[in-house]
Amino acid sequence: MLPAPIKHNNSCFVLPDQTCQRLTLAQIKLATNNFDEALVIGRGGFGKVYISLEKFDSVNDIAIKRLDSTSNQGATEFEAEVKLLSKLRHGNLVPLVGYCNEGNEMVLAYEFMPNGTLEDHLHKGAARGLDYLHTGTSTQHGVIHRDVKTSNILLDSNFASRVSDFGLEKVGPINQTRTHVSTLVKGTFGYIDPCYFQSGKLTRKSDVYAFGVVLF
Repeated sequence: MLPAPIKHNNSCFVLPDQTCQRLTLAQIKLATNNFDEALVIGRGGFGKVYISLEKFDSVNDIAIKRLDSTSNQGATEFEAEVKLLSKLRHGNLVPLVGYCNEGNEMVLAYEFMPNGTLEDHLHKGAARGLDYLHTGTSTQHGVIHRDVKTSNILLDSNFASRVSDFGLEKVGPINQTRTHVSTLVKGTFGYIDPCYFQSGKLTRKSDVYAFGVVLF
């Protein structure tokens, strides 16, 4: 069977092969109970993501991403994603199971990843751990980790992130006019705050910089 072209206004393209299936809007509405808010599992700049009540292509758990009409993403980005992901299959890529382009609706169906995003685990866990250190384990002192990096953030059995390895930590005042600790520069190259590297003045912002590198 020849692959069906995707059409949107003046746009039309044909998938190079049948590695993902074209879904009808009726199938999508059935799978999402007509885009039921109770099935929303995520939101982003593109729109909403729903957990599917149906399975497609023998995949039991499906996440359905519906492009919002007000999104900055549009037909061009949708077309590019379908074209690319329809060609690719790899164990470390989220597989595209199917797509729908019908009327004004543009929808992508992916295999559902039950443990969420890396941002969920890093930001909600590690950031809270660092905030606890910085704001004080007592009323007078806080802890600056000084070696925040990916290999020092561990995941427990529930994929909650835990900050580890405090060998380079420094205790500093949090409620005094002196807001930095003067110390020899230590840490891991690439994660070290340039201001700290140049001045030797360690602040909580040095940890924040390193955490930004982790997220980047």
